[in-house]
Amino acid sequence: MIHSPCVAKCGLNDDDICMGCYRTIDEIVGWSAGDDGFKTQVWEKLALRKTELAKGEFSESNSISRQKWLETEARIALNER
Repeated sequence: MIHSPCVAKCGLNDDDICMGCYRTIDEIVGWSAGDDGFKTQVWEKLALRKTELAKGEFSESNSISRQKWLETEARIALNER
């Protein structure tokens, strides 16, 4: 079992990347249903993403709204069909 990178400091930047764990909204929503390959790929991207984001100016983070979560979940479900 691969543990989640979540650090319980959720806040999305303007590019829909969480400034706590550095996952995209798609990666966050898809985590529970993702297989080990998906989760490993996500983990492999996080260090580079964190470094790249640290180089730029951060925009104000916004918490993940329920609506945004549901919209992303629906989009992912459509793509899996």
